[in-house]
Amino acid sequence: MNQAGVAAVLSLVIPGVGQIYNGDFLRGLFWLIITPGFWIGTGGMLGWVCHLIAAYTGYSRGMQYMRGEISK
Repeated sequence: MNQAGVAAVLSLVIPGVGQIYNGDFLRGLFWLIITPGFWIGTGGMLGWVCHLIAAYTGYSRGMQYMRGEISK
C-alpha cells in the first residue's frame, strides 16, 4: 500500500490521522475536531460525511505528495 492508501485508511479509522501521517498537522487537527463535532451535533447524520471527506482528503494529499506536486 502506498502513502496515499495508508493515509486514507488512517483517516477512515480516525479522521485527521491520515493528514497528520502526510505531514499536514493543521489539517489533521481540523478533522480531529470537526468530525466528532458533526457526529455529536447532528446525532450521527453528518458525521459519516466528514469521516469520508477526511479519508478522501488524506488520500488526495498523499497522492499529491507522491507525484511531487506539493512538498512537505
